[in-house]
Amino acid sequence: MALITVLLVVAVVTVVSAGIIARQQLSIRSSSNQLHVRQAWHYALGGETLAKAVLLRDLRQGDPRAPVDHLNESWAKPLAPFALDEGGELRVQISDLSARFNLNSLLRQGQPNDAAVAQFRRLLLGLQIETPYAERLLDWLDADDQASGAYGAEDNQYLLQQPPYRAGNRALADVSELRLLLEMNEVDYQRVSPYVTALPAEATLNVNTASARVLASVADGLSLSAALGLVAGRGSEGYDNPASFTAQLAGLQPQSQVLGVGSQYFQVVSEVHIGDRRQVLRSTLYRASDGRIYVLARDLGLSGMPAAPVEEVEP
Repeated sequence: MALITVLLVVAVVTVVSAGIIARQQLSIRSSSNQLHVRQAWHYALGGETLAKAVLLRDLRQGDPRAPVDHLNESWAKPLAPFALDEGGELRVQISDLSARFNLNSLLRQGQPNDAAVAQFRRLLLGLQIETPYAERLLDWLDADDQASGAYGAEDNQYLLQQPPYRAGNRALADVSELRLLLEMNEVDYQRVSPYVTALPAEATLNVNTASARVLASVADGLSLSAALGLVAGRGSEGYDNPASFTAQLAGLQPQSQVLGVGSQYFQVVSEVHIGDRRQVLRSTLYRASDGRIYVLARDLGLSGMPAAPVEEVEP
């Protein structure tokens, strides 16, 4: 009986000890993961801080009140990866949001901006998208419940969807909200998203950093091949002012959002690899003329560095 009792005690102690060891290993693993998460987050914030410093240095090199920004400046060039502890790596990418079409420009001071609506239509057609998303986006932005012509969409159409929802009736906070537009599919969204952004309605389009596809939408009748010529005509220093750009349009009249040669809005993507953890932080920055940079938004939803859009050549 004593021997059996000893064996039972040993068995119970063994099971309890195994459970304690397993829980301890799980706790150690969890603590290690939490450490890597916190480290990755702070390294990503460090990448954002680095981008701020680069953008501020660029602003101080010119006239802060009337900056001229182009793709040959230091902020626009790829930054070398930074080595981190434990074999980790930090990569930082700065891109100009003012180089993209501003979706919120379709509505200014509560009224439709016909020039911006026409530009968005041309951008969609240039991407072989014929669905009338321009009219539907205008209805999504405005505060009323009246559809814009035969192609618009308001609450009546959205409440028929499964699940039902209502139109936003406000400015877009993120480009991803385009997916909520009536009949917007994933193929069309992936095609247009590299060329658009969601900024305050008064934000200008920087003709020195915009892609040829976006520039081709500036004026009716402007082909992609002509827009590629405008990109080549920027040279190494870019256009000095919007008038220098419009003078190259061969008599075509710009019908678009307001044009400019400087940038105030930037996107910074910081990708961190540390241990078996990867963290991607997307920051939207506003560079003010007073020499300060403000963080407007942060997003942790990216899966990696966004790929730059590939320019097509017209046949």
